[in-house]
Amino acid sequence: MASHLFMLWGRRAERRFMAFRAFLRCRRALNWEDDDDTFMADWEDMMNAAIAAQSPCVDRRFWSKRTSTAWWDHIVLQTWDDQEWLQNFHMRKQTFLELCEELTPALRRQSTQFREPIPVQKRVAIAIWKLATPGCYRSVASQFGVGKSTVGLVVMEVCDAILKVVYPRVVAMKNVPEIRAAFQKMGFPNCAGAIDATHVPIVCPPEGANEYANCNGYYSLVLQGLVDHRGRFMNTNVGSTGKVHDAKVLTRSGIYMLGQAGTLFPPNDIVINGVSVPTVILGDPAYPLLPWLMTPYHGHMSPGKRKFNETLSNCRVVVEHAFGRLKARWRCLQNRLDANVANAIRMIVACCTLHNICEAKGEYFCTEWSQDTDGLLNRFAQPESAPINTSTCSREAREIRDAICAHILATQEDPKE
Repeated sequence: MASHLFMLWGRRAERRFMAFRAFLRCRRALNWEDDDDTFMADWEDMMNAAIAAQSPCVDRRFWSKRTSTAWWDHIVLQTWDDQEWLQNFHMRKQTFLELCEELTPALRRQSTQFREPIPVQKRVAIAIWKLATPGCYRSVASQFGVGKSTVGLVVMEVCDAILKVVYPRVVAMKNVPEIRAAFQKMGFPNCAGAIDATHVPIVCPPEGANEYANCNGYYSLVLQGLVDHRGRFMNTNVGSTGKVHDAKVLTRSGIYMLGQAGTLFPPNDIVINGVSVPTVILGDPAYPLLPWLMTPYHGHMSPGKRKFNETLSNCRVVVEHAFGRLKARWRCLQNRLDANVANAIRMIVACCTLHNICEAKGEYFCTEWSQDTDGLLNRFAQPESAPINTSTCSREAREIRDAICAHILATQEDPKE
């Protein structure tokens, strides 16, 4: 009996000693300058894991760390008004709840004997909070009373659900006649969109890092977006590395294949000055001049060509504004995305989807979000792609542009000229 008790005591002492050693390792690994709440949360997580690793297998209910969810359950959900929701989640509560309802079938989890699943609303809130702020996973974990690794898993699960369920519905080429009419009012005939690209900073990839380094010296992924007259995304393409020129990104995308095949939009050719003009989109000088993609004139220009460039620029500004609002509302895109390349792509596309939801719902856009308070927009300034030489473009493309140019000059002629 005595020997049995001695052996039992010895095992317990050994477990305590091993847990203490694990604590010392955790202590050295942690940043002691972190705020106390964050440190204590991480310390408890790591100590629980260390003790559990040295303890006999028991029902997880008795050792699993119980985190506080009071802030989310009793403050955010029950007391916050729309102003507080907009300030923190960049959308009103009603929009958030509608999003949760749409995502619930894809995110619902079954309860197990080990622990209750995190409710769908809280999981969506964790993801939205991470995407709307430049904060790290640790700060989000502390805010919602969950583990850091849980935040990472939840964010990707929600992004995947958004891509699967919501993206096909809200990021699509719809109401093309309405879009054409809107651009016509802005001065450009038979136009159904504007295209551009923006760089999103990422952490240095473990492989092929040089391919991701752009001309401004930071690692990035290229987001190509086609938007309508309201600045809503109709098509996105993400995945090209920061080293790739905008024109090359285009030729790798589905838009290029559809445009070259003449199936990007439903047939709606119009005749201008004897030239058949298809539905076109607008690009900056970094894009090639194509029969379905209009770009500015270069070199010495007549008054008509200057008027064409001015009109194109005024219409194309919608895509620049769209990228600006996208990054201001979803601020994770301003800083380095702390995720691997595959996950970063999913997060970027999810942000584009949420952008469309907020724009369609008429969510208030706070101009303060656009202020570069952290210096991130300056630190990660957008690279400029070199202009494309249009002298090698097709004769058809030049004829279409010249016909549109003459039409614009005739309909918008400035008396001063």
